[in-house]
Amino acid sequence: MKLNFEQERLLAVVAHPDDAELLCAGTLARAHQQGAAVGICVLCQGDKGQPDPPIQNLAEVRRQEMHSAARLLGADLFFGKNPDGALFDSLEQRRQLTEIIRQFSPTLVLAHSQSDYHADHRAASVITEAATWFSASAGNQTQSPALKQPPALWWMDTVNMAQFEPHFLIDVSEYVDTKLAMLDCHQSQLQRGKDTSFSPLQDLMLQQCTARGAQSGVSAAEAFQSHTAWKRCTAW
Repeated sequence: MKLNFEQERLLAVVAHPDDAELLCAGTLARAHQQGAAVGICVLCQGDKGQPDPPIQNLAEVRRQEMHSAARLLGADLFFGKNPDGALFDSLEQRRQLTEIIRQFSPTLVLAHSQSDYHADHRAASVITEAATWFSASAGNQTQSPALKQPPALWWMDTVNMAQFEPHFLIDVSEYVDTKLAMLDCHQSQLQRGKDTSFSPLQDLMLQQCTARGAQSGVSAAEAFQSHTAWKRCTAW
């Protein structure tokens, strides 16, 4: 069985620059090749993950790295303004993301799992679940008009696959090179490979997509869960 993303619009909402590369860039690349519009929204600045020696203006450096990665994918790019570790569910955060969702008008949103390891990831998950729903609510006004219906929502795999049982897996065997090229744009984070509080990103990414591929009989895959709440699930 093959899922075709032709004429769809996919928006990945992630906490930090490089999260999309780890968890969903292969799916975005596959969707783009099949004719879908793709976008990435990064809610945090990435300002706390300093390499050694530290980088001045790290938030701006990571913003430019994310622009380079998005260009390789042909993705529209949106940014939040939250410092790392300061992302919390609030009316203002919901409103800002609702406006971004309305601007891009996705048919499918990819979001962090609420079981993921990082507090910013879990906060992003809650904010995204709310904003995708309210994006179709005319009573929740932002600069852009409400969508006709909320987009479908898929939860992305957790980092290192912990506490995540996939509902389905997307074959991204042909797009691992794209994931690697995008990740290579994030040199400020790749320089942290020897940091004991961090993990070598390239190894982590390859191990994860290879393991998910082995589970599904392909070379590489990305895992997702469908948000199956009433009115949030879409037939494909």
